[in-house]
Amino acid sequence: MASQDKILQQLLQQEEERQRNTLSLIASENYAPAEIRQLCASVLMNKYAEGLPGKRYYAGCTVVDEVESLAIDRCKKLFGVQHANVQPHAGSQANQAAYLALLKPGDTILGMSLSSGGHLTHGQKVNFSGTFYNPVLYTVDPATETLNYDALEKLAHEHKPKLIIAGASAYARTIDFARFAQIARSVNALLLVDMAHIAGLIAAKLHPDPAPHADIITSTTHKTLRGPRGAFIACKAPYAGTIDKSVMPGIQGGPFMNVIAAKAHCFELAAQPEFVTYQRQVIANAQHLAKTLSTLGWRIVAGGTDTHLFVVDLAQKLTGKAAETALEKAGITVSRSTIPGDTQPPTIGSGIRLGTPAVTTRGMKEAEMAMIAQWIDEVLKNAGDERKLAVIADEVQKLANRFST
Repeated sequence: MASQDKILQQLLQQEEERQRNTLSLIASENYAPAEIRQLCASVLMNKYAEGLPGKRYYAGCTVVDEVESLAIDRCKKLFGVQHANVQPHAGSQANQAAYLALLKPGDTILGMSLSSGGHLTHGQKVNFSGTFYNPVLYTVDPATETLNYDALEKLAHEHKPKLIIAGASAYARTIDFARFAQIARSVNALLLVDMAHIAGLIAAKLHPDPAPHADIITSTTHKTLRGPRGAFIACKAPYAGTIDKSVMPGIQGGPFMNVIAAKAHCFELAAQPEFVTYQRQVIANAQHLAKTLSTLGWRIVAGGTDTHLFVVDLAQKLTGKAAETALEKAGITVSRSTIPGDTQPPTIGSGIRLGTPAVTTRGMKEAEMAMIAQWIDEVLKNAGDERKLAVIADEVQKLANRFST
């Protein structure tokens, strides 16, 4: 690259330095192992393979058929599912394919509101899910900021959705999939679980398993699963053919065989005992970071976390966007977030979402979380002090350089 495209080489080097010298607390980010990156850059990216193993629309797919079959088998074993499609390029596309398979335009879907922690694809008006379908959004209980399953059931009986969506993008507490399934059955709805954020915790059996309860499961393969950027769909056997056709030719053409190979290795790594140890530390780090910030006077939405992430309510002291900007100047990357009942738009937010998968991958534990919490506290209280932020950035870099990416 240095001789072929100096501009791109310089940009690549800058990004490597940024990742090495800063701390990522973005809950959806992680550092993929070197072998995952190697597979993503392999010769498998050269191969077109529209279709499924043994049923391709191109010749020369003997090897990639084995690669994809391996990824499917490992996914099914890891999550205890009857069928898996490992071709979706991203979590949003996995959800799009699932909706296409299960719904008709205009059908009612019941998903979590964005301010309560839901995802764009769970029925938000600006997204395809809120454009092509009739979205009804459930919220968390205002008092506890956790799911109120009785209220959710009442909403389901009132609107009779065709599909109920469980899962979230910024919800820190354990989700009761069995209760979701009970509600879905009571109104003759299908249940889709979007486990993109908590797939690693589920693989490690540190969160309730959706497989016995969900008709369809969608997930990404990065985030807590620590694989390549990509996704998959799992389902019960009766939906297998419909899901496969919905992915291709429904919304995609040729799958990315290099990424599918990386997914196969990701599933293998997630089946190892070391992965369980890692996930336990992810949760421990998140809980310690939340507890320390709470001790420093910051309110944690829902009172804490059972997972890898949580949301800090900035209590009108600072907007989420302003906090995100100040923290980045101090070498700590986070994502702005809405909070339950937020009056700010999602582009601004009244909170920040913090997650620990990436810093845990680097080997950090509770002691480092305490240090990071202190820095976050200082930044939030001195967001306009550029000199102070620069001093903190130096300290952050020293800590970051002690732990490899």
